[in-house]
Amino acid sequence: MDKTLLTLGHGYVAAALARRLLPEGWTVIGTTRSADKATRIAATGVTPVVWDSGPLKALDEASHILISAAPGELGDPILDALRDEIAARADRSRWVGYLSVTSVYGDHDGDWVDEDTPAAPGSARAQARVTAEAAWQSIPSLPVHVFRLPGIYGPGRSAIERVHSGTARRIVKPGQVFSRIHVDDIAQTLHASITAPNPGRIYNVCDDEPCGADEVLAHAADLLGVPRPPEVPFEEADLGPMARSFYADSKRVRNDRIKSELAVELLYPTYREGLAAILKQVRG
Repeated sequence: MDKTLLTLGHGYVAAALARRLLPEGWTVIGTTRSADKATRIAATGVTPVVWDSGPLKALDEASHILISAAPGELGDPILDALRDEIAARADRSRWVGYLSVTSVYGDHDGDWVDEDTPAAPGSARAQARVTAEAAWQSIPSLPVHVFRLPGIYGPGRSAIERVHSGTARRIVKPGQVFSRIHVDDIAQTLHASITAPNPGRIYNVCDDEPCGADEVLAHAADLLGVPRPPEVPFEEADLGPMARSFYADSKRVRNDRIKSELAVELLYPTYREGLAAILKQVRG
């Protein structure tokens, strides 16, 4: 039981963490709402639990919990379903990680933010994250750690694949900057926190070089040796509400805390190293 991780919402990040933990003798249990996905999860060595069958037995077995399910319009789905059960088992939990987002900081016109910057969400989705963070932290004795994530990329989900598929557009909004993080660097940060728990702590998990998304796409095209996707001014881009909200915030997110407190040395300090590694994997 000392090395049993329950992932509530076994997605892209949870799978990356599992790949680090399983070789160390961990048992990883992952929840999903899909029977088909449960089969795919099982093939990776993770024990799947289909949500409708009830994750209570998994809660009893878990020493560590990772929450990656996003809140919806009606609140946090995990807390709505299991708050009382999780609270009743709080003393058994050695570590709980909640995956949040850096959009909780709102727009800072390209300036730097860190974990001490007050949350100032500029959208309903970001506000829902702030509310969810507080709700998880309010459970007595539960050793919650909050990890605020920017844009996530990695194998299968990067500018390399988008440029290669011909679907990429270099949307340009002068002065706009974003932070980002490779999924394997999220996994190593979570692993480091599990090794050195500090309940109540908040960590920004991002790389060293915030920049415009158009720069990343241009670099991906250069790596692939294909023409850069044409630039599209933000004002002329036909974006849906979700994509447009992504461009509403501009900020640079500091990652000093994961380095100083968790001794994290980023595998991919910038998108350049990350994209190069992905391209190498794609080409075998």
